[in-house]
Amino acid sequence: MVDDTDGRRESSSRRKFLIAGGAAGITGLAGCSGGSGSSASGSDGSDGGDGASSSASGSGDSMLAESSAFDPESPNWEENNYLSSPLIDAGYERGTQADLKRMGNREVEEVPHGEPVQETPDDESEWLEPDTLVFTESPSEDVQGRYEEDFAAVFERIEEETGIPVEYNRVNNYAASVEAMRSERAHIANFSTGTTAFAVNLAGAVPFTAGIAPNGAFGYRLFATTRADADDIQSVADFANDDVRMAHAEPASNSGHQAPSALFDQYFDVTAEEDYEVNFSGGHSQTTRGIAAGDYDAGPICSTCFLDTVEGDSNLSFDDFKVVWASDPFPNGPVAYRYNLHPDIQEGIRAAWLDSDFAGTAYAERTGYEEYVPIEYKRHWYNIMVIQRYNGVEYTQGSLSE
Repeated sequence: MVDDTDGRRESSSRRKFLIAGGAAGITGLAGCSGGSGSSASGSDGSDGGDGASSSASGSGDSMLAESSAFDPESPNWEENNYLSSPLIDAGYERGTQADLKRMGNREVEEVPHGEPVQETPDDESEWLEPDTLVFTESPSEDVQGRYEEDFAAVFERIEEETGIPVEYNRVNNYAASVEAMRSERAHIANFSTGTTAFAVNLAGAVPFTAGIAPNGAFGYRLFATTRADADDIQSVADFANDDVRMAHAEPASNSGHQAPSALFDQYFDVTAEEDYEVNFSGGHSQTTRGIAAGDYDAGPICSTCFLDTVEGDSNLSFDDFKVVWASDPFPNGPVAYRYNLHPDIQEGIRAAWLDSDFAGTAYAERTGYEEYVPIEYKRHWYNIMVIQRYNGVEYTQGSLSE
């Protein structure tokens, strides 16, 4: 549970912060859009539980548990850590429909940090009616990249519903995706989780939907990750060591920076930039590969981004990595449109996602989502705003790009 304070307290003393109405504690942040989320039992070439068990039995890490001991309902992180294989085999990289429902049922009167989602203007002269709708997205952690043709199915649905063609616009960083919508050079966007609040406050974004996996799984987790052979790193508490080189993804990233900055502090009394130096890797896949290569010793990684990276790199195996703690699920990055689009265009954009089944399309294969469900910013992003407020985040373009 997290105390809903009015900002971050001083020093690295243990901080308790409680989220009003948050029965399950923190449920999420991250600079990740949620990843493809394809579950990969044995997809790394390992033999799953048996391979991990043999590694555990020969390890010098007394907390490294046998793979067969992993229980998704009760990982018991206080006493255990695990190779990543059993977590991925169990589908632990995502949350459940129950987590999604709990987020949506929060009783929230007002947003805890920043401004609420802007309403459509009453003055019709302020409505935006572009000849072409431009879609953009925050940079993907998918190691194969994302391409315009993969979005053909959803673009066709938007044109069917609105009568307006859609153009794809690639950007290179989170700040660019927000700036594109702010300047009306983009009208629809798939923002990362941690960037969403910036988009709402700076760009007039209206988040309205997020994808769920075919099995109903939702969101992602923060995996506190190190190498399998890092016997001296058994817990997040061991990150506070001068010999441990820590990687974070990017400043605006939820699971890659914002969430661990708050949650490591809360649960382990380990404060980023005080107890360890933060080295920004540039993204979750870079953190994953950097840990494997020995460039970094450990770091917080978006679980689905971690899965995508390892699955997409034949030189990596899930048994190469150890997870010493994992968070509760976070909501994956939403789709949003600009608040001042003509109401009929807004309605068409919503229908394109919410009334469509993308099963069997390249869009579903790329994103991992066949179905999209409604989300509400002030409820589903409540914990994320609390954490960003706790970290003293200011919703400015400079804060996003620094």
